[in-house]
Formats: sequence, C-alpha cells, structure tokens
Amino acid sequence: MAAPRPAGDRHLRARLLGLGLCATLIGVMALSLHLGAAGASDVLGVLAAKAGLGVADPRDSLIIWNIRLPRMVTAALVGAALAVSGTVMQGLFRNPLADPGLVGVSAGAGLGAVAAIVLGGLLPVALLGPASAGLTPVAAFLGGWLSTFVLYRIATQGGRTSVATLLLAGIALGALTGALTGVLVYRASDSQLRDLTFWNMGSVAGASWAKLVVAAPVILAGLCLAPALARGLDAVSLGEAVAVHLGVDPQRLKRRAIVLVAATVGASVALTGGIGFVGIVVPHLLRLVQGPAHRFLLPNAALLGAITLLLADCLSRVVIAPAELPIGIVTAALGGPFFLWILLRNRALVDV
Repeated sequence: MAAPRPAGDRHLRARLLGLGLCATLIGVMALSLHLGAAGASDVLGVLAAKAGLGVADPRDSLIIWNIRLPRMVTAALVGAALAVSGTVMQGLFRNPLADPGLVGVSAGAGLGAVAAIVLGGLLPVALLGPASAGLTPVAAFLGGWLSTFVLYRIATQGGRTSVATLLLAGIALGALTGALTGVLVYRASDSQLRDLTFWNMGSVAGASWAKLVVAAPVILAGLCLAPALARGLDAVSLGEAVAVHLGVDPQRLKRRAIVLVAATVGASVALTGGIGFVGIVVPHLLRLVQGPAHRFLLPNAALLGAITLLLADCLSRVVIAPAELPIGIVTAALGGPFFLWILLRNRALVDV
C-alpha cells in the first residue's frame, strides 16, 4: 500500500496546476476569438484600435468586438460560475455527485425563462419598451432566486437548515416547475417552441455586451466571494460536529453557500440557458489531481470551468460548420459518460 502523499506536495501540485490552467485559459481565449465561420482574424488589430492605437477593418471590428469577444467572455464567466458552484455544493453536501441544480436554481430559472418567452408576447410592447429584449434573462434570474428562497424556507426549521430536506424539497420543486413548464410549452406557438428548445439546450450564441453588463457583476461577485467559504467547507467535510469545534458555524455556512450558488447559477442560466455537467465534472476531476483543499480547489475550478466551456463552445462551432450546435449538447455528450464513471466509482455515496 502506497504511503499517503504529504499535504505540502499536494499544495505545490495545486499551485503548479493553477499556473498551467492560467496559461491554458489564455490560449483557449485566443482560439475562441480566432475561430468562426466569418473568417475575421485580425484580433490584435481590433483590440489595439479599441485602445486607440490604430485603425481596424470595420468588418473585423464588428465580428470580433461585437460577436466573438462577448461570446468568449460569456462562456468563460458561465463556465467558471458553474464549476465553482458545483464545488461549493459538493463540499456542502459532502458528495461528489452534488450539482447546483439540487438547490432548485436551474428549475426555477427555466420556468421563469419559459414564462417570459410564452407569456411575454401577451404584454404590450409599449409597457416594456427597451426592456423587452432582456425580459427572458431577467425572468430566469428572478425565477432562480424565488425557487431557492422557497426551498430554503422549507428546509429551515428552528434556525437550522437540513441539507437532506433541502435535497428532497429540491427534487419535489423540480417536478412541480417541470409540470408548470410543460403547461406553458403546451400552449406555446411554433416560433416560441423553437426559442424554448434552444434555451433548454443552452447556448452562448446570443451573447452581447448588454446582457453581460447586467449579469457579469453578479457572477464576478460570486466568484470573488467563494474563496471565503473554503475554510468552512473543509471543516464541514469532517462533519458538522467537528466543524463546530473548529470554530465554523455550519448554519451560517449553509446560508452563504446557498445564496452564492443561487446568485451565480441564476445569473448564468439567465445568460446562456441550461448547461449541464460542468458543475459535476470539473470539481471531481480536480479533486483527483490536486486533493480536496478548497482554498486551491475553488480558484482552479473557476479556471478549469472557464476552459471547459470555452472548448465546448469552440467544438460546437466546428462540428457541423458553418452551422452551430447548442453548447448544452456538447457538454452533455462529454459530461454524461464522465458522470456515469463517477457514479460507478462512488456507489457507496449514493446508497441511501
């Protein structure tokens, strides 16, 4: 039997891995900006022109600055948000099969989006004005927050939140929102059904600076605050009783973790629709490589999550070029087999 690897070795490996992920992320970002059916390739010229250091071709400037750059930023932010949220949920539930969808954010956000797509047309355009274009992402964000609030109230009794109740209530709420979504889909028109299909598959093709201005601050705030949960998640992984002796308040940790996941995942779903498996696969893969310490796991998960979704987006553009696959199909095709491998490898963790 091999001797356990010293913590110092794992921490050094985690730091080196972080540096490698940073370099990889820069390379994948460059690939994302260069890749596309339009053929615009003067990325540096466009960026220099925006900085006032030259003049770029108007066509290249339009494609790179208004289409590819917001798409790249959206994919990176959403990938990082989903991976960090998955890491937090797995640490909180002490189970590598936990997913941000367990707290009801994705189900509630999906219902909000479907309601906006199907029922938004019933509202007069004059009432919404310029806000009509952003109705779907705003409704998705509010739906995610509302479902999380309801779940938290159900699972909290006497000032204590039961993780098991939260999980079971999340399953029940997912079924209820699925039923309500089905009712709305049943009365949707053909054009609305097409919008709903692409929303449910997930896509970054509709990314824009206007959407990022609304959602990016929420995601960035969540990514910046997540490392503050690292010590608490490490303590809770030993059990709540041990965490209390280590000076960690498990109840406060649950509140902060749930609010953080609700905010980041809600904003992510509002930007791109439903994208699965990133929140499960990325943190589990990192634990295999660098160990379970969350102070290294959380930042590296953000980097690897961004890389994963950027690569999935690049792949979605070339598989059936010049057409594009929804990015949710790519992540499901790659993440599904990996999830089954995790499930088979951790059978004991799902035996309840």
